[in-house]
Amino acid sequence: MSPTPSRPTTRASAAVAAAALAAGLLAPVPALAAADGPVISEVYGGGGNSGAELRHDFVELGNPTDTAVDLSGWSVQYLPARPGDATRVQVTPLDGSIPADGHHLIRQSAGRGGTTELPEPDDTGNTNMSATAGAVLLVEGTDPVECRTAATCAEDGSIIDVVGYGGAVVHATSPAAGTSNTTSASRDTAFTDTGNNSADFTVAEPNPVNSAGETVGDPGGGDPGDPVEPGDLAVHDIQGTGRTSPHVGEEVSGLSGVVTAVNAFGSAQGFWFQDPEGDGDPRTSEALFVFTGSTTPDVAVGDEVLVAGRVSEYRPQSGAQSITQLDRARWTTVSRGNDLPESVLLDADAVPGTYAPDHGGDITDLELRPDEYALDFWEAHEHMRVRVEDAPVIGATDGYDALWVTTRPDENPTANGGVRYGSYEEPNSGRVKIESLLDRDVRPFPNANVGDTLAGVTEGPVYYSRFGGYLVRATTLGEHVPGGLERTPVRETERHEISVATYNVENLGGADDQADFDALAEGFVDYLGSPDIVGLEEIQDNSSASDDGTVDADVTLDRLTGAIAAAGGPVYEWRQISPEDKQDGGQPGGNIRNAFLFNPDRVRYVDAAGGDATTSVEVLEGGRGAELSVSPGRIAPQDEAWESSRKPLVGHFRALNRDVYVVTNHFNSKGGDQALHGVNQPPERVSETQRHAQAALVREFADELLAVDPEANLVVMGDLNDFQFSTTLDILTGDGALTNPMVELSEPQERYNYVYDGNSQALDHILVNGALAGRVDYEVARINSEFHDQVSDHDPQVLRIDTRRSTSPGRG
Repeated sequence: MSPTPSRPTTRASAAVAAAALAAGLLAPVPALAAADGPVISEVYGGGGNSGAELRHDFVELGNPTDTAVDLSGWSVQYLPARPGDATRVQVTPLDGSIPADGHHLIRQSAGRGGTTELPEPDDTGNTNMSATAGAVLLVEGTDPVECRTAATCAEDGSIIDVVGYGGAVVHATSPAAGTSNTTSASRDTAFTDTGNNSADFTVAEPNPVNSAGETVGDPGGGDPGDPVEPGDLAVHDIQGTGRTSPHVGEEVSGLSGVVTAVNAFGSAQGFWFQDPEGDGDPRTSEALFVFTGSTTPDVAVGDEVLVAGRVSEYRPQSGAQSITQLDRARWTTVSRGNDLPESVLLDADAVPGTYAPDHGGDITDLELRPDEYALDFWEAHEHMRVRVEDAPVIGATDGYDALWVTTRPDENPTANGGVRYGSYEEPNSGRVKIESLLDRDVRPFPNANVGDTLAGVTEGPVYYSRFGGYLVRATTLGEHVPGGLERTPVRETERHEISVATYNVENLGGADDQADFDALAEGFVDYLGSPDIVGLEEIQDNSSASDDGTVDADVTLDRLTGAIAAAGGPVYEWRQISPEDKQDGGQPGGNIRNAFLFNPDRVRYVDAAGGDATTSVEVLEGGRGAELSVSPGRIAPQDEAWESSRKPLVGHFRALNRDVYVVTNHFNSKGGDQALHGVNQPPERVSETQRHAQAALVREFADELLAVDPEANLVVMGDLNDFQFSTTLDILTGDGALTNPMVELSEPQERYNYVYDGNSQALDHILVNGALAGRVDYEVARINSEFHDQVSDHDPQVLRIDTRRSTSPGRG
């Protein structure tokens, strides 16, 4: 697609469009954009969600004029349904042009589900759009818009078009109806624009169209009728010595090789072929993937083929590595039943120990050094056959039939056979993800736990996914040999101890299945020992993720406490504060929050009325020491550090005549951070800025409490979404104000409670002040993260306070 010499939509016409938007706040206006400029023609935010067919979110632009529109320097921008002053606008810069009477497709973030790829996008971004409600803006420029309401956006002359859907506050006249995981909002084929989103957009099955007119299921075509003759190029010429092909965009012909694997499932079907000869250069891969879309290719493993097609680079999302492939392909089968090229053995010496070059930016254009860096090794073997033998499982089978093994079992081992993530400098280069190309009905994927083994050979081509990076698409799976991992209970709490636990229960809502509550209850009773006090994270409202305005969670907590009692545990009571609707992040409509459970037979809750979603808890002086102005209460809930994030919940408890102050937290997620396996090395951790601000506020509260009563019993805990070696934890523990029993009381191989991409790591923590540090006992209940049948992705932790060694008997 070539840019045109002139652009029909100018700053002046943008001002006209803005005036139309402003008028549209009161009443429908005539179609202006349809007369002289581009519009947003379709928006879809359900990509990869439950029940979705498409893997990606997308925005489609339409050009109703007879002249192409140059998009260089423009952007599409996304705002959530109810943005605030501190809301971060997600910006996708655009390039190229929209053809006359045509479309321009912008692929956005992918979910973990879906089976169907979009047609070849014209632009890509990594915006994670809501499936139900949000606002998309077409902007002449790339600076983030500052408007947060329909009125202020109408005054911004850089905004060419805006579409609000599902109750979004930014819209034209009124928002389009809400969408879902399986529906989009789209204009008609004439790109009708009356200035009223609700009138112009229809909710229906998504139908993305790119500038070439291709739709879902069209891989770009090619003419399979013409025979392919031997050519001048070999596969290694196409792959080159870097991360992208030196022939990208070119039509090539006569590439020779043997078919090594076929993907006959989903919308990314195709086959791998490999040149058995090669050029001997360790930097150049000898294999390619031929993309055939939703069509199963008529080849078989062992076929010798000559292939022609267009060289392309598929990048699953912004910042990911790209996949060199052929599309619009045709091929000739020369012979059948050939031996396959020998696979490369991935033993302890094969993959370099250094993960990636410390480049300070994008490594795409660097020449590969596969003998020095693990990421370069994988890229140099892209699509080639590799194998692992007797591979230890370090990441349990997930819900998408994938698991992780290691080629370096001596690399930072954990107590149960995993691989520990101990620092940013040690991402553990031996980790390998395994998926299967085998028919699940013939060869089911194993349900493996950490510590199991894939005995024998696991073999297949190297591929790449945004979920975990480079992986092996197995054509041969080793035999699953269980390692005997068992859930074991923590020790019993003694009569003189107060037990305090933290547990992320992974989006538990009042409308969830009873089996979810029962499984969690079993963990509380059989493995956690029914702790006296529990801080819960990821409690959702009574309607779970339904975006219906519900914010209360009494049904959720009553069902959980009822299930625990039915399982033989105590009859817990609970405390929580309901957030304002859609202000605390998490799943849209879920209204995630923190909560407390406590056993009234062992603990008394010290209530102080007045706590609500926006009131800040203060520390007061009382007769026994510190008191709270509200209990339960929230720490600085209106501070911008908590924008679209869970607010800490503070509670005052009294047990065994000891006062205990507990703060349960769920800090900002790591979403948005650059991937370990991406092209930016070292990856930027953009999400930690907000966590640092959150940690500073919690630390400020801790300092205020301890200034009033230096001997108070303070526990700060929860899903802090950061590591024991991170700045976030340093802010909390600096100057010795709080200590981390996981670090102080456990061996390095035990310091984890979460497994991500094969790395066993610590995201959840229990911190205590100095008065408690010498009289606590700490355990991780390993019941989830290392098991394929986990009920949460986090392991709970239990802290026990020994009240016999109190230095201050009155306050405890």
